[in-house]
Amino acid sequence: MDTVTSQTSQVRELVDRHLARLLDEQLVRLAFLDEPDVELVREFLVTFVLEGGKRLRPAFVHWGYRAAGGERPQDALPAACAVELVHAAALLLDDVMDEADSRRGRPAAHVALAGLHRRAGRRGDAGRFGESAVTLLALLALSWADAALLETGPRLGAALDILTQLRVEAIGGQYLDLARTGGAGAGEEQVRRISLYKSGKYTVERPLHLGHAVAGGSPRTRRLLSAYALPLGEAFQLRDDISGVFGDPASTGKPAGVDLLQGKATYLLVEARRRTGSPLLDDITDHRDVAAVRRLIAECGALNAAEQRIAVLVESAVAALDWPPGIPAEARQALAELAAQATEGAPE
Repeated sequence: MDTVTSQTSQVRELVDRHLARLLDEQLVRLAFLDEPDVELVREFLVTFVLEGGKRLRPAFVHWGYRAAGGERPQDALPAACAVELVHAAALLLDDVMDEADSRRGRPAAHVALAGLHRRAGRRGDAGRFGESAVTLLALLALSWADAALLETGPRLGAALDILTQLRVEAIGGQYLDLARTGGAGAGEEQVRRISLYKSGKYTVERPLHLGHAVAGGSPRTRRLLSAYALPLGEAFQLRDDISGVFGDPASTGKPAGVDLLQGKATYLLVEARRRTGSPLLDDITDHRDVAAVRRLIAECGALNAAEQRIAVLVESAVAALDWPPGIPAEARQALAELAAQATEGAPE
């Protein structure tokens, strides 16, 4: 294992340990709850945070810190943990908004919580309870993100500003996605804007900026990181769109085709619509339609076009790392490797 890969692996281990300590400390603040309720938080939030995910966003925080000249990686750990907690909140809420049944190969949290409510024989709507409980867990994760960031030190103000911007952009992007779902076919410009704010900035650019802020990096380095991050963020969302339509549920941890059934605005649909004009693309009502649209997307060349676009965007992102003033060689190599990792397989 080379030095860069080893260091990225070590970042994950350090983030996991830091998160475990932080979450233990925060659970103590919930001592006013009954023990079964604390256990619910532990099972459906703490375990969710600690046992899943690729820690992709914390890796970008770390390498943004290193790219900006930071020499004490432990200083970036609080920011890395804060981003991962925001991500956990986003996933929990995303599953509610998407009416998803599963996540990471298990029942989605709101579905599992509804089942608990139902088995306990409680009064009231079980589904509503599950969604309400998950909303509260997500709010708790967002609160814990701030608690994590408090350990940042003298760069706290700059880091908090970026974390706030990250959250605002992610929420706004999610709203754009929600508002355009199931409506008339969105154009390519709308789809790219949704991808940029729903996923691109939140996954790549702002985590890099967060690490950069903790290191006290220069404006020129921040601009270079953005030049790398924006095309990579778009490529990341394209890969997510492809996984959502063609991915193997055993690998992605969630059912394929749901984006099509819900009428999500994606590049795949825009490109297939442009190439075929097929009315089927705007009237997907069941799993037979999903299978037919999959074939249509592949046969008309839209899938291949998306794959080619990912390759071009990744190449553009990596090329930006060589622009003046440049960044340390180790950070450049790591970011090039992360570009490949972020756009291969099933994103999360």
